[in-house]
Amino acid sequence: MNDADNTQVSASQPLDERVNNRSQRPSSDAFKAFMASNWAPSRQQLPERDVVADHAAARRRAISVQFKGERLVIPAGPLKVRSNDCDYRFRPHSGFAHLTGLGVDHEPDAVLVLEPVADGKGDDGGNHQATLYFRPLAGRDTEQFYADSRSGEFWIGARPTLAEFKARLGLETADIGGLELAVTKNVGAPEIGGISIRLVRKVDENIDALVDTARYNTAKDPENLDLGVLDALDDKLAEALSELRLLKDEWEIEQMKTAVAATVQGFTEVVKALPRALTHQRGERVVEGAFFARAREEGNELGYDTIAASGNNATVLHWTRNTGRINAGELLLLDAGVEADSLYTADITRTLPANGTFTGIQRKVYEAVLDAADAGFAAARPGTKFRDIHTAATTVLAERLAEWGLLPVSVEEAISAEGQQHRRWMPHGTSHHLGLDVHDCAQAKRELYLDGVLTPGMVFTIEPGLYFKEEDLGIPEEYRGIGVRIEDDILMTAEGPVNLSAALPRKADDVESWMSGIYQEADTRPPSLTGP
Repeated sequence: MNDADNTQVSASQPLDERVNNRSQRPSSDAFKAFMASNWAPSRQQLPERDVVADHAAARRRAISVQFKGERLVIPAGPLKVRSNDCDYRFRPHSGFAHLTGLGVDHEPDAVLVLEPVADGKGDDGGNHQATLYFRPLAGRDTEQFYADSRSGEFWIGARPTLAEFKARLGLETADIGGLELAVTKNVGAPEIGGISIRLVRKVDENIDALVDTARYNTAKDPENLDLGVLDALDDKLAEALSELRLLKDEWEIEQMKTAVAATVQGFTEVVKALPRALTHQRGERVVEGAFFARAREEGNELGYDTIAASGNNATVLHWTRNTGRINAGELLLLDAGVEADSLYTADITRTLPANGTFTGIQRKVYEAVLDAADAGFAAARPGTKFRDIHTAATTVLAERLAEWGLLPVSVEEAISAEGQQHRRWMPHGTSHHLGLDVHDCAQAKRELYLDGVLTPGMVFTIEPGLYFKEEDLGIPEEYRGIGVRIEDDILMTAEGPVNLSAALPRKADDVESWMSGIYQEADTRPPSLTGP
């Protein structure tokens, strides 16, 4: 064969197959028979019903009541390529996880379909019957078992079977091969006996295309199909799923407590690692790594990218590069959360003196932020509005800024809607809902979120801060390069707010004592103070 022939053969190989060119894959019948033989049988005993199953069923019923007569399609999402043939660690869409109770990483491409039935004849007396469609585990006598690096048990380990998922979740299950028919059958205008579809969009492009094609093919006038109306249908479902998470059930609250407890342990591991971090040219990465190790040991993942910001980096709100040094005499702002296997995440921030002791000016700023956090906590009572937390906290900060001569206007003008001058040093909101997403319930209507009434079962943060950048020439030099944030995770109960993260010290003296105790227990000490 000449060079021209070689080029032609190479060009005829599809690009998506070339990733396998690095290895030789036998394809003989003899090899296939050998690989399929002499394997132990798969597990036969079905698992017990998950504790979350009844809670997830109640959530599905709450959604069913809102959309009777309509087919609801909620994808988990596909695997996403990180580089070439390596995927990111899979995490399902939060709406899917909430309605199924499934966490971790074993259901890529799965889709939950809620099929409309006669009123009250559905699951748990609702208006829909739910079916979970996913790719079942290939038998050990199949080629997929050893040849499919994305879904073969040989490569990624066992996945639950259809029967196992049904037993665990109390959900009907079906092979994903039947999904297309389940989604597209009888689609059309309700007035002619068709079924309207609502879809959680932008989760799985293939499902988006499937639903869009079905809508187009069954439209009375496809050329003039009003996409805005269809988007509004889908947006309403996303909104409802988000608002459903505003109130956590008892199972969710336990998951939040689990995530918070693991996060507290992660902060302890960071303090243990600080002596080494202070000697490393990328000490922030040492801190990040110490927390990440705890997140993987105790939970599924990080709930979000860790902010390990020292010195002036602490004034950058979303500093996640974590490439800086940590110098004795500086503050370390650590904003981090462990995501539990259930996918519920904590979100806690503490600002720590890198060498274990606050300087005078650091303590002054820290205690102002702590006072603001306490004011927000005091304002958080059942029946008050979510926005009242922010008002209470920022009023305290504005008062301190005025006392220090930094605020160019009166406190009253600064906290007015037209003023807001304090936002130069406190630019973000004081609170956000917390749960499956670190910024949970983000698609909820404004009147239920910012203007919503605090209600037992809500979980949210309180996180005021002050950020004085080195480049800020409008403030005295002693403040520059100091960034402080204190963030706790709060559960609202009928008796008032409960600080789920109270196990982590908050007062300046307590922070110093806590850090000193960890150093003594670990028999380590940070380098001597070299900063101001």
